[in-house]
Amino acid sequence: MTTWSRSSTVLVIEPVGREAIRSFWLRTGLRLLSSVARQVDSDRERCVVFVCGMRTQRLGAKGPELSVIGFGAWEAGGDAWGPNRSESEVMDAIRAGIDAGMNWVDTAEVYGDGVSEMLVGKALAGRRDSVLVATKVAPAPEGTGFRPEQVRAACDASLGRLGIDVIDLYQLHWPGATGVPVEDTWGAMGALVDAGKVRWIGVSNFDRALIDRCRAARHVDSLQQEFSLVRLDDRELIRWCGEVGIGVLSYSPLGAGLLTGALRREDAEEIDDWRASDGLTSGAHLDLAFAFVDGMRPIAERLAVSVPQLALAWNWRQPGVTSAIAGSRDAEHTRSNAAAGDLELDESTLAALDALIEASGSP
Repeated sequence: MTTWSRSSTVLVIEPVGREAIRSFWLRTGLRLLSSVARQVDSDRERCVVFVCGMRTQRLGAKGPELSVIGFGAWEAGGDAWGPNRSESEVMDAIRAGIDAGMNWVDTAEVYGDGVSEMLVGKALAGRRDSVLVATKVAPAPEGTGFRPEQVRAACDASLGRLGIDVIDLYQLHWPGATGVPVEDTWGAMGALVDAGKVRWIGVSNFDRALIDRCRAARHVDSLQQEFSLVRLDDRELIRWCGEVGIGVLSYSPLGAGLLTGALRREDAEEIDDWRASDGLTSGAHLDLAFAFVDGMRPIAERLAVSVPQLALAWNWRQPGVTSAIAGSRDAEHTRSNAAAGDLELDESTLAALDALIEASGSP
């Protein structure tokens, strides 16, 4: 039997052991930074450790405690975001997030054709006991595929690239015209849990009808969905997920970089990566993003925070959202993003942001 007691920032775990420490962490979300003392009693061993970490929330009804800001490793793959930085810079950014309190990292097999997973695995070497790893399998032809045997093969390949024994959260990346009933694919995901290769399973970019088809077969732990001040289309879906015990992980909470406040209009219009092809860097969407940034600046200044920190803090406070995924290949940007996990917005600030949403005409 493992017992835990907490006093201020000091935690005592009895008996000491790798599995005892990891079990505690999965239950509470608190990160174990370093062992500072060890004493041996007559009949047991105790380990005293410092603990710290940003605010956490439980992932749905049955999931782990996640830091309200998670590290997104899409950019680490390099492909969709232009040429990658050096491996060391990318890994420094990941480690900076962990050191700043992020307790989970999200990646996928299609991010850089496996490059992101490999860099995440390297960055987490020696830190696995304090970080949850989430990754995804995608439908063919972009990904491995959604047939049960393909899902099993994709899981094994991701485990190898990540250099780990179990994936904490495994997700279906997006629905596709695969010809495979989602019930069959979801059954394969559940079998991975039963086999001990995966702890929790979720979906990404699914609508309510598809989620319900999965739920009919087995609990859905999470939905990963695009959600930000400039992309509110799925607000009701996210609220519903919270009501039925599905945790929501919001991706692109900074509007794919448009809510950072760092872009000038002429810079945004010259972007030639995936954001341009998706229509995010021109027309009405760009106008909306710049209007939000202009409206957020005085609010952020009053709170002595940055515009992206304000956007992130708003995001994880929304009904249904467990954690916002913030990615960067820059360590300093990552630390700044992580600071939003300890930013508590008061009612007047939330009301001011709601007023901006209403003025924008967003749903």
